[in-house]
Amino acid sequence: MKMKKILLMIFSMCLCISMLTGCGDNQSAENNSGKKTLVIGDTTFSSSHEEFDVNPHNSYSGWACIRYGVGETLVKYSDDMQIQPWLAVKWENVDELTWKITLRDNVYFSSGRLMNAEAVKECLEHLLKVHDRAQRDTKIVSIEAEGQVLTIKTSEPKPALLNYLGDPYGCIIDVNAGFENGIVAGTGPYIAVDLKKDESLVLKKNENYWDGMPNIDELTIRTISDGNTLANALKSGEVQAAYGMAYESYPMFQNDKYQFSQISTSRCFFGKMNFNANSVCADPAVRKAIAMGIDKEGFVKTLLDGNGYPANGVFPADFAFGGDKVKTEKYNPEEAKKILEQAGWIDTDGDGIREKNGRKLTVKWLTYPSRQELPLLAESAQATLKEIGINLDVNCTADQNEIVKNPANWDVYFMANVQCPTGDPEYWFTVFAMSNSSKNQGKYNNPALDSLAEQMSKTFDVNERANLAIKMQQTVLDDNAFVFCSFLKMSMISQKNVLNYTSHACDYYQITKDLDIK
Repeated sequence: MKMKKILLMIFSMCLCISMLTGCGDNQSAENNSGKKTLVIGDTTFSSSHEEFDVNPHNSYSGWACIRYGVGETLVKYSDDMQIQPWLAVKWENVDELTWKITLRDNVYFSSGRLMNAEAVKECLEHLLKVHDRAQRDTKIVSIEAEGQVLTIKTSEPKPALLNYLGDPYGCIIDVNAGFENGIVAGTGPYIAVDLKKDESLVLKKNENYWDGMPNIDELTIRTISDGNTLANALKSGEVQAAYGMAYESYPMFQNDKYQFSQISTSRCFFGKMNFNANSVCADPAVRKAIAMGIDKEGFVKTLLDGNGYPANGVFPADFAFGGDKVKTEKYNPEEAKKILEQAGWIDTDGDGIREKNGRKLTVKWLTYPSRQELPLLAESAQATLKEIGINLDVNCTADQNEIVKNPANWDVYFMANVQCPTGDPEYWFTVFAMSNSSKNQGKYNNPALDSLAEQMSKTFDVNERANLAIKMQQTVLDDNAFVFCSFLKMSMISQKNVLNYTSHACDYYQITKDLDIK
């Protein structure tokens, strides 16, 4: 009987120990097989962000490729957005149309193929064949390969060529290894082994990585678009790290069990106006009133709880071509009312919303929920614009990429975007503001801006490029073609035992060989 009691006590103690080790916020770093594993929740790895897979030649999927350690580019960016060597060790601008790039030795793709100039040539040629933005940005017309040296020729001077080749679409992959299920063979510390679109990505460490052995055996990226769900997943230990957490959830993790990595970025919350004739925003008075009717300071202070800073122009103030060097509309509801009155927008029926020629001043505001701040911005703008007689009809949907294609569906499209992901100002204008830009769905067209852009595309002097960027910002601000509300302080949150999960100003390089978990 005594022996039975002793055995029962031992069994109970073992059970308690087992329960203690299996519970709590911090999950074990090792699974049952003894492998070191980590799960990261991410709100942005989804079709709604045009990140369909990890194939950098597919739309904006290069962001997933580079963030999750699958692919690497020829150059990378420091946190002050200066170009640094990566897969390329040096480069030379031989003449206005010719660049010579020397590649790093002894780098292998996860397919086992050596990365030499011929492999990089094949990759870039495939990119230029299938990726419209890369074609337009780089103007590459020919590539020659010899050993570890690439010689690239452009159709016109491209001072920012190296900057563009550091864009995520520039991840160097072995195109001969194929693109099955959106998975590619890169040179990074991790290898994609399983992909479920809009659900998850499984990665294993690249044991032949050129820059040393990665620490984690297996990584899983889980797509969790809802902010509350992501917060609960981190709190429960279902994920051990999170990207894209809503600010309102931060207080849950401001304790000694979690850690924040935060940095100021050029990711901006901004709206583009619809210039199509049937849109109310075709009226310059409406555009100006909207720009004057959004309380940027209040949005940042109250709804973002200080986790950002108001935007003046396209770029943050600490850039050489920053928004502190331009003039923009300030929050001034009384002046906005006068502008609308003078343009004939008057509230004749007393319901608080203005009309003109029998048309109510209702603005169709399109945005999406996966960037947690955008619905908050819509709520804030809805309140302040109502004060000046503008009704906001907010459509917050994950289907925004399809909806924005039809100009009848929206008047203002608010989005989040890294404004200077290549360290050079040309990028934003070529993507959003030129008459032929791929993301200029509102059909904004200013010949003066196109002329300045043409001048910038051929200007090699850094200071002159900055001066041109300031003039170009002022042009779009004078037209109220865009409204720039706030820049983001990027925060990534993880359990305390996660090491080197670090935010970067360019918003790339999320997963590196140094990422670890105790």
